[in-house]
Amino acid sequence: MSEEFGPNIVTVIDEETGEEIELEFIDALEYNGVVYRAFFPMVDEDDESGNEEEYGLIILKAEMENGEEFLVQIEDEDELNAVYDQFMEQILEDEEN
Repeated sequence: MSEEFGPNIVTVIDEETGEEIELEFIDALEYNGVVYRAFFPMVDEDDESGNEEEYGLIILKAEMENGEEFLVQIEDEDELNAVYDQFMEQILEDEEN
């Protein structure tokens, strides 16, 4: 996936479909020496087409290449589940404080 960065909005391009998806940055964490970033998809409130897909929390892995950060999908389901659990713990701790 390639991406463009804005203040809290990232536009990623699905390399399979070429579709642009706007994501709102929620949080980041380091787990096992790797940085992960969590996002929620931007929802177009004015879209009345009924084609809105339901998305939950989207977690992408940050990888450095030639000094530039790229966001990539997590292919390993066990890794994704472990990182998801870490984000949920962090979110719950933040809500308690």
